[in-house]
Amino acid sequence: MGGMAVCKHVTYSGHVQGVGFRYAVQNLAEDFPVKGFVRNLPSGQVELVAEGEPGPVEAFLAAVERRMADYIQQKSERDGDSCGYHGFRIRY
Repeated sequence: MGGMAVCKHVTYSGHVQGVGFRYAVQNLAEDFPVKGFVRNLPSGQVELVAEGEPGPVEAFLAAVERRMADYIQQKSERDGDSCGYHGFRIRY
């Protein structure tokens, strides 16, 4: 293992469902050494969990925000426990 892995749980609010948000996130994840998932929540929000080295995780989340800036009105972020995800996927 390299350095310490971090696990970020981010919830995005706004016009984030039905706009290709999850697919954009999944595509971006291919460019970063991150694992985790993205899914729609019944509340109309989108939940993203990203795990990996701190630098790539921050860069990935910044890329998501740049790509989806027009749709995100609010986000909340918290640190979670590392969960040992394999790959990055959309959860249904």
